[in-house]
Amino acid sequence: MRIGELSRRTGVPTRLLRYYEEQRLLSPERADNGYRDYGEAAVRDVQQIRGLLDSGLTTEMIRAILPYLSGPDEILLPADRLTDETAALLQAHVDRIQSRIDCLARNRDRLTAYLAAVRPGAAP
Repeated sequence: MRIGELSRRTGVPTRLLRYYEEQRLLSPERADNGYRDYGEAAVRDVQQIRGLLDSGLTTEMIRAILPYLSGPDEILLPADRLTDETAALLQAHVDRIQSRIDCLARNRDRLTAYLAAVRPGAAP
């Protein structure tokens, strides 16, 4: 399929699809006329890329793990293929996620306590 069709099917603008290619996240074939030609698997790949970016992963991290993703719930990266650099990138991301979770939990608790103080008897 051409880039416009991939854009329509994924909801991702063609400009971003070209960026993903520049970042080596997508590797379309090229037709004789130079047009990009994406296989059916590109739809799933783009959806995965969007989900990983939305979760805060960088394109560098995504490039390292994308070949080993079989779907949104499973990473099939053999332990012997996990480099120290990739492991460190992933651990740093896990740490950032945990920090955000901790911050959100503190804010939730503070707001809940405030509401309980100013509106006694109100359901949370």
